[in-house]
Amino acid sequence: MATSLVSFRRMELLMAYYQNPSVEVRNQLVRLNAGLVRKIAHRISYQCVEPYEDLEQIGYIGLIRAIERFDPAQNRAFSSFAVPYIRGEMLHFLRDKGSVIKIPRRWQELQQEGRRVSRDLATTLGRFPKDAEIAQALKVSLQEWQESKLATQNRAPLSLDATINQSVDSQLTLGEMIPDTHHEALRHWEEERKELQGAMNQLEEKARAALESVVLRELPRREAAAQIGVRPMTVTRHLHRGVQELVTLLQPQTAEQLAS
Repeated sequence: MATSLVSFRRMELLMAYYQNPSVEVRNQLVRLNAGLVRKIAHRISYQCVEPYEDLEQIGYIGLIRAIERFDPAQNRAFSSFAVPYIRGEMLHFLRDKGSVIKIPRRWQELQQEGRRVSRDLATTLGRFPKDAEIAQALKVSLQEWQESKLATQNRAPLSLDATINQSVDSQLTLGEMIPDTHHEALRHWEEERKELQGAMNQLEEKARAALESVVLRELPRREAAAQIGVRPMTVTRHLHRGVQELVTLLQPQTAEQLAS
């Protein structure tokens, strides 16, 4: 039931965006397909040293490109269409990463030497050394040492577990400040699914069967043709006609949703 609901919602939004692109509909599609981005990011993160979070964020750029270029009348599953865009953005990021964030070589060397000096001082002093003591041992100003240290720290991604507010009985993390719109969206999906199902019920039987097989169940057209009892080329015609009729039937509802 849940899978069918998501598939109906995805198809409805893709048709709405194709007819009348808007940031609101695009963002709904991004949230709906976030799992695809996460899956690809996890897979690629095991093959490189870049943080998963960075790959995920870059993957959303590819997802947006796919949404903007997808044509529902082409009779292709959106997931198959979007994967090359998402994966491509991540691979481009990995290829170009070396030139995205740079720290001066002197600061990189200073931090490397500073770690060695810090260990030596800790052994000698019996405690962690202060920044001023490390800077003095390195024969650099305190300001330069602190700037190089800050630049190195800022390369690391900010953790969603970072505490931004803490009281006696509770603490608030960055992740908890990010609104969760998924639960709110679920409340509207059932009603919208019924509207889409009502529109599909008005289609000719084979056009409806073609849409359900190829778009919702993502079956190959040859397999869908065998189940429906027609040739693969006929499935394509049924799909094209079914999509056009759905767009016409849902257009008034889509306009109302975008205006609200």
